[in-house]
Parts: sequence; C-alpha cells; structure tokens
Amino acid sequence: MAKMGPGVVVTGLTLGALAVVSLLAFQANGAQDRAGGARPTVASTSTGPAASATPSASATPTVPPLPATSGSGTRVVYSVGSHFVWLIDPKKNPQVAAAFAVTPGSIEPTPGSYSVYSRNPSGTGTDGRQIEHVVRFAQQNGVVFGFSAALDGATPTADPKTKTGGIRSGRAEGQLLWDFAPNGTKVVVVP
Repeated sequence: MAKMGPGVVVTGLTLGALAVVSLLAFQANGAQDRAGGARPTVASTSTGPAASATPSASATPTVPPLPATSGSGTRVVYSVGSHFVWLIDPKKNPQVAAAFAVTPGSIEPTPGSYSVYSRNPSGTGTDGRQIEHVVRFAQQNGVVFGFSAALDGATPTADPKTKTGGIRSGRAEGQLLWDFAPNGTKVVVVP
C-alpha cells in the first residue's frame, strides 16, 4: 500500500472543512427565508404600545386593543370577531409581545381557554398547501384548530365546503408564534 504524504492529508482535511462551512452557510441563509425576513415593529393601539410583525411594505392593519376578557398570565389570545392574535407576556413591558391579523379557517373555535397540545415544524394544510410552524390547541366536533403559515406566504379565505380549523398567518408572524408558544402554552379564544 502506498504511503500518503502530509500534504495529501492536509488537503483532504481542508476540503472537508470547506464543505462543512459551505453547508452551514447555506443553512443559515435559508433560516432567514423560513422566518420571512421580517421582524416585529412597534405599533400603537388605543390602549398603548404593542408589537406588530410587518411582513411587507404595505399598510399594516390597525391593531385592535387587547380584549379585556383575555385572561391573565403568559398566553396567546385569538379573537374570532377581529381575526387578530396577541402574544402576551406579563413579565415584559409592554406585555403585548406581538399582535397581528390572521385568516381563519372555515370553522371557528368556541371561545374559551385551551392549551397548545401539539406542534409540527412543517406539514400539509387541508387546502393542500405546504405549511410550517403548526401550533395546535383544540379539537371540536372532528375539527382540529391551530395556527400555521403557508410556505408560499398565502393567507387565502378558507373554502366553506371544507371543514378546516387552520388559522393562517404570514410567515414572519408564524415564526413569532412558534417561538412564543411551546406545548402547554395557554391559548385564550375570545368572541
């Protein structure tokens, strides 16, 4: 068997290290795309400041005030009337970590208090779209209710002929909710 000189070994190790660094750089570049590239900004409401994720340069909808009946403690609040979500952390100032508009499924969950019971980083929605950041919190009459974001960024109105409880947000907002709401996080649904 032929002996390899130190130059061959060093060249092999260098090429291997370059391959690993290239892979890590590629993955890091994709992480920004998965997060939608947007970061929360401060928006003003009639009850004080609140953070709002702004996924595009278009006009951001006015953030309605946090409903008084939204409970207490760390929680995700979803309003079936305004189709808004608030992420509440009472240990921070302001307590509203983020607030953003969502698109509901064809069926709305019954108002009440729930807990996140299941999360998936990705999957396929009932509309056939690839989704990410799936955070499920309730099941009622065979319908699963949860938050998600479509990989293509779409938030279309749900087909009323399909029973779906998927509540869609933009990708940046989906990332915020995913980071905020691990299993066991309280979800309060208000009218």
